[in-house]
Amino acid sequence: MKHKIKTSLLALSLITSSAVADDDRFKDVQISSTQLSDTAYMFVGSGGNIGVSAGSDGILIIDDQFAPLANKISQSLNKIQPGSPKYVINTHYHGDHTGGNAHFGEQAIIFAHDNVLTRLSADKDTPKSALPVVTYATDISIHFNKDTLVLKHLGPGHTDGDSVVMWKNANIVHMGDLFFKDRFPYIDLKGGGSVLGYRDNVAKLLASMDNDTQVIPGHGALANKDDLMKFKHMLDHSINWMNKNIQEGQSLANIQAKGMHKKWKNWSWNFISEEKWIDTLYQGLKK
Repeated sequence: MKHKIKTSLLALSLITSSAVADDDRFKDVQISSTQLSDTAYMFVGSGGNIGVSAGSDGILIIDDQFAPLANKISQSLNKIQPGSPKYVINTHYHGDHTGGNAHFGEQAIIFAHDNVLTRLSADKDTPKSALPVVTYATDISIHFNKDTLVLKHLGPGHTDGDSVVMWKNANIVHMGDLFFKDRFPYIDLKGGGSVLGYRDNVAKLLASMDNDTQVIPGHGALANKDDLMKFKHMLDHSINWMNKNIQEGQSLANIQAKGMHKKWKNWSWNFISEEKWIDTLYQGLKK
C-alpha cells in the first residue's frame, strides 16, 4: 500500500512539475493584436498566429496556440469584444495551433479537416472538449460577422489535414502552416505532409490572391502576395536543386556538406535549420 502511495505521489509530482515548467516557459509571452478590417484581427504570441473574427455575431478564432496561453488569448479577445469564442477553426493538428482547444472547446464548436479529428483522437489523453465537432473533406463555409469565411483543404501539404481560411469580403487569407514568412517551412512527412503538395498548394493560393490581399502566415509577420511569392520562389529553387542532386546520385551527407545557395542562408531558423530543410527535401523527393 505504501509503495502505491509513493508511486502515486511521484506521478503527481512529475505532472505538477511539468505544468509549472510549461507555465514558466510562457509566463513572459505577450499576445499582440493587429486589426485587419472592421471585424478581423491577427494575434501573435507563441506558436501559430491566430486569426480572429469579432462582431455582432460573436467571436470566431482560427487556431489557439499552446494550452498555457489560453487565458492570455481570452484576455486579448476581451479587449476587442467581451465574450467567449463561438467557433474555433484548426488549420491542422499540431499542438502549437491546437493547444488551447480543450479550454475554448468547452463553449465553442471546433471545425477542422477530417484528418485533424483522426490524429487528435488517436491520443487517448486528448479531452473531448479539444476535439473537432464539425469536420469536412474538402471545404465548408461559415457565414459570420457580415462575411463568409471559406475553410478549404487543398490536399496533403504541411500535413494531410491542412485548411486555409479565406474571408471573401475582407480579402484576407489565413494560411496556417502552408506559409512560414521568410523561413524554411516545417513539412510533417510523418503526418501525411508532401513537399510537392506543399509547393503546389501555395501556387494555387497565390493564383486566388491580388495585390490587396492580407496574408496571415502560420508563423511570421503579417504578409502580402509578394511575400508569399518570394516564399514560393524559395520552394521552387529548393525542389529543383534537390531533384538535380538526387538525379546525380548524390548522398544526403554529400548534399548537406555542399549546402544550398548562399541567397537562402538567412531562411534558416532555430526550428528548421538549413540541414533539417535539406533532410526534409531529400526524404520527401527521393521516393
